[in-house]
Amino acid sequence: QVQLVESGGGLVQAGGSLRLSCVASGIIFREYIMGWYRQTPGAQRELVAEVASDGFANYAYAVKGRSTISRDNAKNTVLLQMNSLKPEDTAVYFCRAEKPGVENHWGQGAQVTVFS
Repeated sequence: QVQLVESGGGLVQAGGSLRLSCVASGIIFREYIMGWYRQTPGAQRELVAEVASDGFANYAYAVKGRSTISRDNAKNTVLLQMNSLKPEDTAVYFCRAEKPGVENHWGQGAQVTVFS
C-alpha cells in the first residue's frame, strides 16, 4: 500500500518561512519524481516544485527563488523549504510521487495559511 504522509503545514506570517515534509512508503522511492503541488478552493491543482531522483529540480515561476525542494532517497523523504511567504501562497499543499507514464500517487494534503 502506497502512502505519502505530509507534515509541516500551518499558520505563518507573511515574510516567514515554512518547511513541508513528505515521507513515502510502499514505493521504490528512487524510481519516482517527487513533487509538491498546491490547490486553492475552486482552482486547479498546480505544480510548486518537483525533483527527480538525481536531484534535478523544477520550480513554478511563482515560487522560484523563494523555495527549495530536496529529497533524501535513503529516507524516502522529500522536503519543500519555502521562504519569504506571501498571502497568495495560502493553499493546501500536496505531495506527489510520479513514475512517468506508469502511475502517480498523492498525499492527503497539508494546509498552509499565510497571513499579513
